[in-house]
Amino acid sequence: MICTGGTKLSEHGGFSDDDRNVAMLLSAPNLKPGIVETLSNTTQIAPTILTALDLDPKKLKAVRTEGTKPLSK
Repeated sequence: MICTGGTKLSEHGGFSDDDRNVAMLLSAPNLKPGIVETLSNTTQIAPTILTALDLDPKKLKAVRTEGTKPLSK
């Protein structure tokens, strides 16, 4: 569904803040509370979760190949 007069690009979202900003909530006993408000890419989700779980994100081939960094405070 493409809207000609609105902000929707297709049925998967558009360019409005509500479409582009996605919340990610992590919860684990060893995590310190905090908010990260930096520009990020969806490719950073997996390395961020692995880091939060004390696992090595560099074991992922894509992380090694692209040099993707996890989000940090």
